[in-house]
Formats: sequence, C-alpha cells, structure tokens
Amino acid sequence: MSETEPSNSLYAAREPIFPKRVAGNFRNLKWIIMAVTLGIYYITPWFRWDRGPSLPDQAVLLDLASRRFYFLWIEIWPHEFYFVAGLLIMAGLGLFLFTSALGRVWCGYTCPQTVWTDLFILVERWIEGDRNARLRLHRQKKMDFRKARLRMTKWVTWLLISMATGGAWVFYFFDAPTLFHNLFVGTAHPAAYITVAILTGTTFLFGGFAREQICTYACPWPRIQAAMMDEDTLVVAYREWRGEPRKHSEAIKAGEPQGDCIDCMACVNVCPVGIDIRDGQQLECLTCALCIDACDDIMDKIGKPRGLIDYMALSDEANERVGKPPKNLWKHILRPRTIMYTTLWSLVGFGLVFALFIRADIEINVAPIRNPTYVTLSDGSIRNTYDIRLLNKNNDERHFRLTVQGDPTLRVQIEGTPYESVHMDADAMKLTRVYVVSPPGSVPSLADATTIRFWLEDLNTGDRAFKDTTFNGTGN
Repeated sequence: MSETEPSNSLYAAREPIFPKRVAGNFRNLKWIIMAVTLGIYYITPWFRWDRGPSLPDQAVLLDLASRRFYFLWIEIWPHEFYFVAGLLIMAGLGLFLFTSALGRVWCGYTCPQTVWTDLFILVERWIEGDRNARLRLHRQKKMDFRKARLRMTKWVTWLLISMATGGAWVFYFFDAPTLFHNLFVGTAHPAAYITVAILTGTTFLFGGFAREQICTYACPWPRIQAAMMDEDTLVVAYREWRGEPRKHSEAIKAGEPQGDCIDCMACVNVCPVGIDIRDGQQLECLTCALCIDACDDIMDKIGKPRGLIDYMALSDEANERVGKPPKNLWKHILRPRTIMYTTLWSLVGFGLVFALFIRADIEINVAPIRNPTYVTLSDGSIRNTYDIRLLNKNNDERHFRLTVQGDPTLRVQIEGTPYESVHMDADAMKLTRVYVVSPPGSVPSLADATTIRFWLEDLNTGDRAFKDTTFNGTGN
C-alpha cells in the first residue's frame, strides 16, 4: 500500500491523555472517596477480631482451606452461600439504582479502575509535573538523563503500588501477618506468588497505561447502563443554549449575541478520558464531573454564573431554554424506576438480615446408606445405616446427644462408641456413621418404610435440631 492510499485499519492508535489538575467540590469528593476506598482495601485484612482460641482472629477472612467466610462476628459456611448471592444481588440493584438516578456515578467515583487510575495520575503529576510539563516530556523525542530518571521513578512507584495491591488481595484469603512474613522469606504457597504477580501486572498496565481504554473498550457497563437511564436521569451535560455561540468562534460576526462559553478548553483538558462534553453525551464519559469544577472556575473568573456544565436531566432542557427553573432535585431522584430499585434492594437486604438472625447454631443432615437398604442381624433385628453430618457453628466445644423418634422400640448406636453422645469441637463439622436397630417382630422391622426423626440436643444449653428420614424394614 502506498503512502497516499487511505488505511483500511479499524483500529485507531491511542492518543495519550494528560489530564490537567483541577480544584473544586467534585474533585475534593473524588479525593475523599479514593482515600476511603483505598484505605478500606489495604487496611481491612489487618484488623483483628477475637473468635476464641481455635478460630482465626482476622476480622475479614475468606478461608478457602476451611471453606469459611468470616466477617466480624458473622461466619458463612459453604451451604450458606445464599448470603453471598444475596449480597451480589444487592450490589447489582444498588448499581442499577445509582445509575438510574445519577448516570455512571459508579464509574466516575468508586470503580476500582477509576480509583487506581486516579492514584497513578496523581503519582505521575507529582513526579513529572502538571499537564503542560507532561506533554513536553511526552513530545520530547530524545531520551536524555532527566527523562529517563523521571520515567523510571514513575514506573517504579507505580510498580510498588501495584505490588501492594496484589499483596493486599491475597491477605484476604490467609492470615495477613503470617502470609506477609511468608511472602518475604519465600515460604508462601506458589498460588500466593502467582496471584500477587498477576494482580501486580494487571494493576500496573491498566492503571498506568491502558487507563481510559479499559473503560471504553473492555468494560461492558457503558453499553448496559442505557437500560437503567431515562430522560429524568441526572447526568453531566453542557447547557448548549447558554454557552453557544462561543465567544472565540471565528464564525461570530461583530455585534451578534455571544454565549457564555469562551472556548477555553478547560473542560477538555481536565477530562480523564479526553472527550469534549460540549459535544453531548458520549459513551466514554465517566460522569466524574471534573469538567464541572473546571468550567465553574472559569465562570467565576469571567464573572458569569456557574452551571454552564452541570448535573442536569434531559427533561429539564425545554424549561431551561425558555428561562424556567428545572424540576426539584428530589423529583428526579424519587421516581417509579428508582423507587422500584430501592424497594427490591431493601427487600433483599431485609431477607438476608432476617435469615442471619434466625439461623441455628447447630445443624444436622442425614444421608441413609442405600446399599444395602437394611441388614438382618443374627438375632433377627433389622439395622439401617446412616451417615450424619453435624455442624457446630458455636465458638465453644459442645456435647450433643443423638436420639431417634418414631417408634419406641428403635435404638441408636453411634459407630465406635456405646454411647449416644457426640463431642464437637468449636466451629466444626463432623461426619459420623450411625446405626438404628429395630428388634425382630416390631412394626419398623416388618413395614416397608417408617418415618423417623433424628434429634440432636445440646446437653448443656438444651438447643435442639432435627432431621426427618425413613427406616427401611423387610416389608413382611
């Protein structure tokens, strides 16, 4: 292909974006959210919570080896995964709620990609300078000592942040102080090193180099969010009817009315995805509102009212064009769509809390042995065998008595002991084999099947749990 022929490539090379520093209410809010979210992420694994001598004392721990999820005083067992599913449903409904009310507010303030990109840009600004200085450094073709020093300092700092990010993640799955020591002395499990390496690499690449490319091309949320938005959703937008025609436009003739926009490009220069909000709503827009801060600062300087770029709803455009005030803020937020999401979110949350408070400290599960369904003993007695799984969710050791209800002639025998009592360690699960014997000639021995109920009773507190099953006889 010659140089004069147009390219047929469907890929446009990335133009590096160097956002300018801006001050304002929304920028301050983003700083606060970044500090809080990063603080929670990095510090949480180090908080302690006393659960007793035999249990981990990490406040938040996903103990995969023991198949437990510890969150302060709450402990989730494998068969209680519906709690995790419920939390994921609440997270999804919450995302729908905030999107329907305020657009991509999740993307602009709390998405991990946004938070870490903000942190990397902050480091870049500290080391290389603000937008103009970074642009000059980028356009400098020659790699001299100063450029190499600044780039290496920036990349090393990014790498350290990325390593801390990957390291903090694995601390949620194992005791943090122990794993921290093992990582440095080289005795940690290979899976820990692999996880840290993968998260370090992805954080370094996504936060340092890909940045807005992840939001625009890799993330599916920009393409899904439109289903949750309508004309009453508050989004960051430009009041075109107030700003146009722009004062510095060459198309304006002398004496013609001019808008408030002076085409200073401040809104574009601070945008982390490099778009011009004055061109209307765009897929790339994160709704981070930094353009609002930049434009308000310019309006203050030229003596114009703030709000040329602001949070607004499409339904208010007609009124504002003729000088009427927009709807009250709460009329935009409290509407059928958001009320529906809030109601669903509350119902799921209430259900989870209710289920958490009514769940028992002890559980019993019974699995009859089907091969054979029964055994005839030498004295003519009929014996059925069961595998019984006992759960002690309490943080103390407990002694239980196992009994059977259904026919007074039935007797229980626990394998390996002549007693009906079972000792359980704190916060433990125990699988034991149990025999139920019916004497010859009794009703359970002669019937095809008899419904029986296993009872598990705490000998100290009297707490009880039961499970129904069947006793199989000869059918004669």
